[in-house]
Amino acid sequence: MGEIGTFIRGKRFVRTDIVDNGVPCIHYGDMYTHYGLYADKTPGFINDDVAKKMRYANKNDVVIVAAGENKDDLGNALAWLGDEPAAVHDACFIFKSEMYPNFVSHVCRSLKYHKQIRMYANEAKICSVSGTDLAKVIIPVPEYELQVKIASILDRFETLVNDLTTGLPAEIAAVKEQYEYYRNKLLTFKQIA
Repeated sequence: MGEIGTFIRGKRFVRTDIVDNGVPCIHYGDMYTHYGLYADKTPGFINDDVAKKMRYANKNDVVIVAAGENKDDLGNALAWLGDEPAAVHDACFIFKSEMYPNFVSHVCRSLKYHKQIRMYANEAKICSVSGTDLAKVIIPVPEYELQVKIASILDRFETLVNDLTTGLPAEIAAVKEQYEYYRNKLLTFKQIA
């Protein structure tokens, strides 16, 4: 990843720095509980005094978690799609590249990627991975248009699998339509005169 982009470590802020209004911020803890693959809004903000000291993810950057309770928590990513820059916690890295951010976010959920992250993880009270080691991780780099297409397909699967309000009713409707079609075909008899 170091050959296709750069890693910038976020800056330290604590939960008590988070307020209801101000500058958007991405806390590493929210990477596990609040965010999915992409985001354009944050659940919390920091005030202007804290914001002056921060490093920011800009639109289309990818934020990668570099600290967690175990090796499996490391490496999850969030494509930042917000128009406003977001301050990033120091337990995360900002990955800046020309890659399609949604594609990178999907790649950072893959087994092959996480196997590499676990290999580089440092285990202590809190597990972590360095920016130097993240740069060693190998990911696929297809042409940009193909990255967009792959991410789009994976987004549809993500919706079907994880969004019961959208995916399940759509699947039920499709099966119901098939059922009605075949029922009507099977129960249509020619009249004998």
